Amino acid sequence: MAKKGKSAKGAPTIENRQARHNYFVDDTLEVGIKLQGSEVKSIRAGNCSIAEGYVTAQAEPARLTLHGINVGVYGPAGQNQHPAVRNRVLLAHKREIVKLARQVDQKGVTIVPLKLYFKNGMAKLLIQGGAEASGRTTSGRRSPTGTRSGIFSGRCRGRPRGRH
Repeated sequence: MAKKGKSAKGAPTIENRQARHNYFVDDTLEVGIKLQGSEVKSIRAGNCSIAEGYVTAQAEPARLTLHGINVGVYGPAGQNQHPAVRNRVLLAHKREIVKLARQVDQKGVTIVPLKLYFKNGMAKLLIQGGAEASGRTTSGRRSPTGTRSGIFSGRCRGRPRGRH
């Protein structure tokens, strides 16, 4: 589930905490996002979920596309509503896009959005851009140390078993 927090100016910061849990994230990249007017107002109101999203990268033509995020409808927009789930174009330098496209093709890396926020009035998306952003295994998700303490023994303390 995405966490919604307020930044200094009142615009929300929408985080994808599940992505850091499911993937090894080494390197991040800040990219711009191309939005419609009602989408910007809806995101400022906090009606957005990036937990289901992913990014595709193409080398020719150099393009980053964001798929699967849900930007809720903005009520006062009336008939000029945007579709809630649609593909959105991400804005980055060509060399960064080509680098990400090569990593996806060669290593099978998944590019996921980590955080959506506003910076100087512009909507920015923080995506993982590292070489080690592959999926974690189930055992790797448990604990960073690898051991678990305090395993439940199956018996509740202070409560007798059976009828007494």
